[in-house]
Amino acid sequence: MAEPSPPPPSNAGLRILLSKDRPAASSSSAAASSHTDRDRIIGIFRDALSRTESPETFALQTVQEAIKPQKETVLVLEENQSLENALRTLLQELVSSAVKSGKKIMQYGNSMDSGKSNCQITRLLDIVLYLCERGHVEGGMVFQLLEDLTEMSTIKDCKDIFGYIESKQDVLGKQELFGRGKLVMLRTCNQLLRRLSKANDVVFCGRIIMFLAHFFPLSERSALNIKGVFNTSNVTKYEKDATDGISVDFNFYKTLWSLQEYFSNPALTAASPAKWQKFSSNLEVVLSTFEAQPLSDDDGRLNNLEQQEDAAFNIKYLTSSKLMGLELKDPSFRRHILVQCLIFFDYLKAPGKNDKEGPAGSLKEEIKSCEEHVKKLLEIIPPKGKEFLKSIEHILEREKNWVWWKRDGCPAFEKQPFEKKSGQAGARKRKPRWRLGNKELSQLWKWAEQNPNALTDPDRIRMPSITEYWKPLAEDMDPSAGIEEEYHHKSNRLHWKEAKYAELVSARDNEVYCWKGLRFTARHDLELFSRFSDYGIEGVVPPELLPPEVNAKFSSKPAEKVKRPKREETKGASAQAKEQQIAATPDTDGGSGADPEEGALPMDSDNGMAEDGQKRSPEEVSGPETGQIEAEADAEDNMKTATSKDARAAEEEKS
Repeated sequence: MAEPSPPPPSNAGLRILLSKDRPAASSSSAAASSHTDRDRIIGIFRDALSRTESPETFALQTVQEAIKPQKETVLVLEENQSLENALRTLLQELVSSAVKSGKKIMQYGNSMDSGKSNCQITRLLDIVLYLCERGHVEGGMVFQLLEDLTEMSTIKDCKDIFGYIESKQDVLGKQELFGRGKLVMLRTCNQLLRRLSKANDVVFCGRIIMFLAHFFPLSERSALNIKGVFNTSNVTKYEKDATDGISVDFNFYKTLWSLQEYFSNPALTAASPAKWQKFSSNLEVVLSTFEAQPLSDDDGRLNNLEQQEDAAFNIKYLTSSKLMGLELKDPSFRRHILVQCLIFFDYLKAPGKNDKEGPAGSLKEEIKSCEEHVKKLLEIIPPKGKEFLKSIEHILEREKNWVWWKRDGCPAFEKQPFEKKSGQAGARKRKPRWRLGNKELSQLWKWAEQNPNALTDPDRIRMPSITEYWKPLAEDMDPSAGIEEEYHHKSNRLHWKEAKYAELVSARDNEVYCWKGLRFTARHDLELFSRFSDYGIEGVVPPELLPPEVNAKFSSKPAEKVKRPKREETKGASAQAKEQQIAATPDTDGGSGADPEEGALPMDSDNGMAEDGQKRSPEEVSGPETGQIEAEADAEDNMKTATSKDARAAEEEKS
């Protein structure tokens, strides 16, 4: 009898068997292979760092030798990752070697004999930056190396590293690199700012902030406080109990420094009427004290900003009660408090996103009165109080634009070029209709708070007096003003089609100015308007506006024009001239002439025609000229001859 065959092994046993028989050296061999490749890449790039040529000549060749990419000029994802790991390891080794040598990181590798800068770390960054710019490797690789470098360096070395970043700002800001590394660069700068001291490293912090402002576009939202959160952690600590040796009232000391609690979070003050009343009463005490103790010019000279620029600016003032007397004599300290008040009021006046009207009417009036009081105090603080106030007002006015921009959701400032699309035949799109013609004007109308009130303002339709209207032209006529003739309000000789734009606008405005002035004067003062026919537009200017020497030219009456001689004198002179002409003319009909009665007919008709001519002529002349008399005599002679011939012909027919 045969022995039974053993049962086949189960699946579980098979899996265990395969697990045991699997070679354990596969993972370790892969790790060893990756370390070997990394060391090989590091060695190739170490050799490249010693080359003195420009990175353009050997950078791509070095990458191809180290990676052996699938494509000739562009690395794929896995190749980029292996290259980045190798370069980060190389950078760490270089930093470690620099620290051991005792040299600065950005000076490690420089030769003292040659005098040329050949820092190995700078050389490595230049090579990687060139590869990223040309698109041979991933664009964010250089940003990652810069972040690692700042994390491994001290604050002193970070200043040199950031100097390199500033020098390469134009290249790093290119679109092909900026999109890949902007978040890494932002994280790097923020980490640096957290490590720096706000009191000792103020200049370095300012360099970082200025770099971010230039590196990122104007409409970048990452650096904006969209929600409007206040820094409530910035607490101003001051003494609560009075101590000995205080030169000022301790109640005033507490009142002054208690204002910082309201300045740190203006939103709570605006939301609570009780807090606003407390703030306004405390502020009135401070302003009254400043007004009662004005500063002299000597106090201003002791704190001249131009002579002591570094000592005049402080981040925060000391709050010791023993220093209160000295701080009250410091113009910079007073300006510090008063400017905070203006910023606080500017926030309260700005309408919120859901509150278009802003503060209530009573609160608005209180804010306005307090603001005027603060501005008056700023004007009297030496030195150059008025100039300082003007600068602050200009800054706050510009700040309103940013407030409105953030309230509208931070729309992009860059506008894409308009591309005209060819629509379907017959399809007409309806253009958007705006209340005031276009989007910009409609938006301006919504932004302005006083537009409805401006329409009902009585000054809007106020009509000026004649004296007020003609005052600009009177100033032009004053010789002491020295205004040239072509720039007078009356000058409009240049034709607008032949003029440039500025002259075109000037000529049109002058014509309208004179035309309106004549209509306005004719409506209110006819006697003054009548002077226009004698003196022109300058004669319409009221005499009380003109200097005495100019007014004398228009006060005297113009020479009266000589009227035309009377009709009878003209007739007598004309008849005498005709008789002389007839006597000098020979008889053409053999001595037979007309009767005196018949000869009188042409004279009467001619005189009648002359009279008609005088009736039809509207002009007045000073007297008949010689040429005119001769012309009239010739015409009368011809008329007399023609009339004599007609009379003889009529007489022959009768006979």
